[in-house]
Amino acid sequence: MTLPDPNSLKNVAVIGAGTVGASWATFFLARGLDVAVWDPAPGFEGRVEAYVGRAWPTMERLGLSPGANIRRLVCHKTPEAAIAGAPFIQESAPEDVPIKRALYATLDRALRPDTVLASSSSGLLISELQKGFRNAPRMLIGHPFNPPHLIPLVEVVGGPDTEPAAIDFAIAVYKALGKPAVRLKREVTGHIANRLQSALWREAVHLITTGVASAEDVDTAIAYGPGLRWALMGQTLVWHLGGGDGGLQRMFEILGPAIQSWWDDLGAPDLTPEVKAIMVREAAGAAGGQPILEIAKRRDELLIGLIETLTRIRSELGPGKP
Repeated sequence: MTLPDPNSLKNVAVIGAGTVGASWATFFLARGLDVAVWDPAPGFEGRVEAYVGRAWPTMERLGLSPGANIRRLVCHKTPEAAIAGAPFIQESAPEDVPIKRALYATLDRALRPDTVLASSSSGLLISELQKGFRNAPRMLIGHPFNPPHLIPLVEVVGGPDTEPAAIDFAIAVYKALGKPAVRLKREVTGHIANRLQSALWREAVHLITTGVASAEDVDTAIAYGPGLRWALMGQTLVWHLGGGDGGLQRMFEILGPAIQSWWDDLGAPDLTPEVKAIMVREAAGAAGGQPILEIAKRRDELLIGLIETLTRIRSELGPGKP
């Protein structure tokens, strides 16, 4: 398998221009690439251009790569036209196996032998999507954390038919564009990050619905406690540091039995109508009467500030953990 140099990428294709796809297009444009876009929805051109236009001031604030220009976005009438000449494709079609496979059937007939296709799927298995296609060796998952133009993370995993070289290429592309890509050693539903946040929220639902605390207080406990550390490092490294000079081994000696008792007591709630009703009511209380769009706007403002701060501090500290 011969693939181009991931560090000299000049253009990409974005297939599917909903919220995630439009966000990907924004990110690629900000990194100085030519971006070809296609979506089956009528009038998608105006919507994706409007999305990029709204997000562009934020990208300017965070820093544009040389050559970045909003006019390097080109919308196409067919998926075949959009992927023509693209060495890398980011697919963001709906989270539905039949829909994606129908799309892949079209793309498979037009894919070049040196093009890698990455799916933004949040939890589907690439083995279900690539099976039987001629270009399966160059199909993989490249799952972003939403929105891709702001959140750096990408999770990369191949299926049984994916060539290791294609996975290496995708990871190199993402990293060259400034995204810390993580590699899954094998497929698992939900990948890494969605499973982790689902596990945390499952316990949050348990605590709320069993009367331990309100949703507002549970959220506050996360945001002003471990959430601050998680912005810097993952939980394994947090525990490793918690053991002092003895590292994780010492942490096990100190808190091992306690941790095991916490695990043993964790809840496993079912999303029954009653549980859903409680959580909907609690979520409204946690919002404090603020409109969702206002909360989202404030979240994004704080997120941008956090990204800027972390970028500056990490630049000053230089290479190394965290």
